[in-house]
Amino acid sequence: MTGATLQPGKVSFPALGTTATLLVADPRGLDAARAVLNRELTAIDAACSRFRPDSELSRANAAEGSPVRVGTLFAEALQAALRAAEITAGVVDPTVGATVAALGYDRTFTTLRPEDIGPTGPVPRPAGWRSVEWDEETRLLRLPPGCALDLGATAKALAADRAARGAAAAAGCGVLVNLGGDLSVAGEAPPGGWRVAVADDHADPAPLSAPTVTITDGGLATSGTAVRTWRRGGRVLHHIVDPATGDIPAPVWRTVTVAAASCVDANTASTEAVVLGERATGRLRLSGLPARLVRVDGTVERLCGWPADHQGGAR
Repeated sequence: MTGATLQPGKVSFPALGTTATLLVADPRGLDAARAVLNRELTAIDAACSRFRPDSELSRANAAEGSPVRVGTLFAEALQAALRAAEITAGVVDPTVGATVAALGYDRTFTTLRPEDIGPTGPVPRPAGWRSVEWDEETRLLRLPPGCALDLGATAKALAADRAARGAAAAAGCGVLVNLGGDLSVAGEAPPGGWRVAVADDHADPAPLSAPTVTITDGGLATSGTAVRTWRRGGRVLHHIVDPATGDIPAPVWRTVTVAAASCVDANTASTEAVVLGERATGRLRLSGLPARLVRVDGTVERLCGWPADHQGGAR
């Protein structure tokens, strides 16, 4: 109808062991945008899944010190992970694959038992990102024997960025892609921007009391320790590892949400903050990235212009 404001189109579905949500400013572009998102999700899973024996990541991890030539998407994901390691001085490190597996995260989270899975065996310390031999021109990768990559965090964020750009071009309108708390927008946002509710668990319906923010470009990422948990050896564990110790970080932050120019940058900063604990606020102030940090006791800290909490947004 002429002059009417179109309501955004929306679809959500399971993907990458989490939930994918796609919003388009013009619902007529939803099918085209979803086709792009589906292709990106299929491609990133084939390249970077730690739980598929036929993925490029699994092939590289199983090479036992031999060089492996990888494809262009895997190369882009590896570059993103190594850049994250460099800018965080190794706090976000892709060589934690063997460590998180030894802690019990050795299968998709949807099949991981929440009950105690017995005593923890020897947990290897990460080899460190500088041990990765990578030739960007030839796309040859060599890992030291025993080293295993886990590109999960940055690869999912990269998929959100790539899908948002591609979907916006295909749909001819603004697009928001949310992959389990890794959110990226592209194209022209709807009037007033995209309203996003911030919560501990992306999969639960946001209550009316959930704080909301409005974004028009870039990315938003939430890293947390309250949802993806399991028990092993009587301890509650989660998926974020401190490479310096080979263990989960001290419990300081329940969730950290960061806004940045891309979802990859936002995810890198939010993951780094969880690992840094009390040192995270100083680091985020130096970066200038707006952030909302929730302590384990529920206390909220807002940094670098993050707005006061407003309620009543959609997810």
